[in-house]
Amino acid sequence: MDATGEWRVSCRDVAGRRRDVSVLVNQGNVVVVAPPGETAVLSPLEVGRLRAALRDAVVAAAANAP
Repeated sequence: MDATGEWRVSCRDVAGRRRDVSVLVNQGNVVVVAPPGETAVLSPLEVGRLRAALRDAVVAAAANAP
């Protein structure tokens, strides 16, 4: 997670270019942002990182819930 409360997971698009999937918390909800207009292709390691980012975001969202 960076200072803005956003997690970034590296991936590639279908053309093999480096991209990021972002995970953030907005008003108690977990938001997943894929590369604009792209399909994210994740390796097994990157899937593990996405899973960890989602888990951390859920914990952060729960901590900020009313």
